[in-house]
Amino acid sequence: MNFTVLCFQVYDPLDNQLPYYNSVKYFLTLLRNLGSKMAGMLIKPANLFLAGYSYLKSTLSGNAFVSGMPVSIGIELTNHCNLQCPECLSGSGVMTRKRGFMEIDIFDKLITELQPFLFNINLYFQGESMLHPYFFSFLSRTLNTHTVVSTNGHYLSEENSELLVKSGLNKLIVSLDGMDQETYSAYRKNGKFDTVISGIRNISAAKKKHRSPLHLEIQFLINSCNEHQIPDIKQFAHEVKASLKLKSMQVLNKANIVHWLPRKSKFRRYENKNGEFEIKNNLPDRCMRLWFNPVVTWDGKVVPCCFDKDAEHIMGDLAQDSFREIWDGPKYRVFRKRILSGRHMIEICGNCTSGLKGVRY
Repeated sequence: MNFTVLCFQVYDPLDNQLPYYNSVKYFLTLLRNLGSKMAGMLIKPANLFLAGYSYLKSTLSGNAFVSGMPVSIGIELTNHCNLQCPECLSGSGVMTRKRGFMEIDIFDKLITELQPFLFNINLYFQGESMLHPYFFSFLSRTLNTHTVVSTNGHYLSEENSELLVKSGLNKLIVSLDGMDQETYSAYRKNGKFDTVISGIRNISAAKKKHRSPLHLEIQFLINSCNEHQIPDIKQFAHEVKASLKLKSMQVLNKANIVHWLPRKSKFRRYENKNGEFEIKNNLPDRCMRLWFNPVVTWDGKVVPCCFDKDAEHIMGDLAQDSFREIWDGPKYRVFRKRILSGRHMIEICGNCTSGLKGVRY
């Protein structure tokens, strides 16, 4: 084996340096190519250490430094959705980017390159993942990595619930934002409360039948319409043996903040400052997401994080480059530098929960 081939030559346009051999990437690639079981066990924790080290070094120095690969990733199977939630970019119809479904070839390319480094895969972003006609084919390709799916719960038939429970999926998040049709549909427009309740019961029954370790989580977005039903959702979650996440609600349209704000402060992401509602976040010039968990849209575009819902900041295209080339590329480096020097000036950061204090999210 020619070990020099394993070294990655990287050019940093910000530092105006000549190409150099990156010993960090050499180390990770060497581990991966050793092929032993021990090497496989070392790659992920070694990569986590290097990602954390590069984040801390960047934060302390103010200069973007990257080593290693992501430890988690969000993958959008589709940005189509069956609901029309008013504060969701996809459901509200505000999204400007093209709609579609991910091709399996893009997914395979991404997973092949990244899976040795990943601790977690989120098979969702915008849209309803289970709308993808080949949803279970994608799911079957993530068996060796902790995988999470989030759904609005309308496709949890008995058959699909059996498939999910037996698939090896680690965690299923089901959104349920009310305990009757009127309250539920105040936000989940076009949603069917009884269908979601039935779907959650199907998953619970399938888990019991197969003694599955699948973690079922119910997510309840707290707003002014449903906060009185918190005791009811707690009782239901206990009944179906699901964990419950009471979560504050993101509002895209500032004009609607007053309408949605619940009474309890811990469930309010926004506060009134001089007559204007602003997020309870001073947006410090740092964000772990840029070093740990990127997102890939259905068409293979790599975006910096889950708050870039309309893919305004495309770091690269997997149809043209490898993920590593994008991750180490000039667009990513420049964007990380912007985060370190003026995060408050980046529009997508205006709703970010990284740095949010005293609020459930």
